[in-house]
Amino acid sequence: MKRGNFLHCSSSLIFLNQSFTKKNETMPLTPLVYWAQRHEDIYLRVELTDAQNIDVNVNDNVLQFKAQGHGAKGQNEYEFSLEFLLPVKSEVSHKSTQRQVNITVQKEQRGWWKRLTLQERKPVFLAPDFDRWLDESDAEMEIREKEEKRNMLKASRHKEEGFVSLKTGFLFVYNLVQFLGFSWIFVNMTVRLFIFGQDSLYDTFHTISDVMFFCQILAAVEVLNAAFGVVQTGVIPTFIQVVGRNFILFIIFGSLGEMHNQPVVFFVFYLWSTIEIFRYPFYMLGCLNTEWKTLTWLRYTIWIPLYPLGVIAEAVAVIQSIPIFDETKLFSIPLPKAVGTSISFSYVLHIYLVLMFLGLFINFRHLYKQRKRRFCTKRKAN
Repeated sequence: MKRGNFLHCSSSLIFLNQSFTKKNETMPLTPLVYWAQRHEDIYLRVELTDAQNIDVNVNDNVLQFKAQGHGAKGQNEYEFSLEFLLPVKSEVSHKSTQRQVNITVQKEQRGWWKRLTLQERKPVFLAPDFDRWLDESDAEMEIREKEEKRNMLKASRHKEEGFVSLKTGFLFVYNLVQFLGFSWIFVNMTVRLFIFGQDSLYDTFHTISDVMFFCQILAAVEVLNAAFGVVQTGVIPTFIQVVGRNFILFIIFGSLGEMHNQPVVFFVFYLWSTIEIFRYPFYMLGCLNTEWKTLTWLRYTIWIPLYPLGVIAEAVAVIQSIPIFDETKLFSIPLPKAVGTSISFSYVLHIYLVLMFLGLFINFRHLYKQRKRRFCTKRKAN
């Protein structure tokens, strides 16, 4: 009888143990969840490493979470649900990292909650997220700081946009004026060449020089733009081109009446204007964030034959002016009476001829790099 009772008790214990084991196997595992709030949002941090198959949704003010990952109970499927204290929006966003899952829920109405869940007793798996935790007063201060930063950023952006608009407008007008000036020179010289033929070569200075003086004096703005960062280009190549042209225009042509009727004036002016009628409209379109591919190709290609030809024409003008400076003694440097002579300006011109071809090398290299950078970048983009 005692043996029968013992067997009966043993069977009951085995049955209860199996039932408890099965019940534990069927109970869902819950991860550790940390929470914090702001006036408009609820933040949840789920401690689940390498989470996969994440399912998060909000229905009837209840957030339901289910995912597979490595949590407090090892690699398993974890899930939990939270019924919020006050209404929230159904849209929920989440972001998974290697160590956790971050969930953001928006409150239906802006405000501060005294607790997270509808039930007063806090779930055992839920705890405050002290990394993000703020009191209501601290949260209000955070909002004010964000608003101040936003206003400062907006003000600086408006200021920057105003400066950019002013700069763009200035550059557009400058390039437009230069384009109109050099276009007038080019068209006038071309028409006169067709009408008067060879005779037009000898009176170019008298008919064109006023507009050319204006355009070349105005070109000094390009050196200032490069120096002060208004445009992103090299200062030295720009300085060489502007100073070189003005030296030819004012010293070689402007100061010597004997040079006014020389055909070389025609070739220098014509080559300068041909280059510029493509360069300035290209810059104008750049101010409007617009590109015309044909014009872009011409701007970065036509200088290859024309720029060296222009330097050769300028060199011819300098060589032709040397005997005139020797004869007129213009710009000669006087020496003491004991020496009884002066240094002719022609010596300066000989040095200038050497510097001219050095400048040709520097500018040609600069323009070639610009062309290579422009077209190589576009090929990579394509």
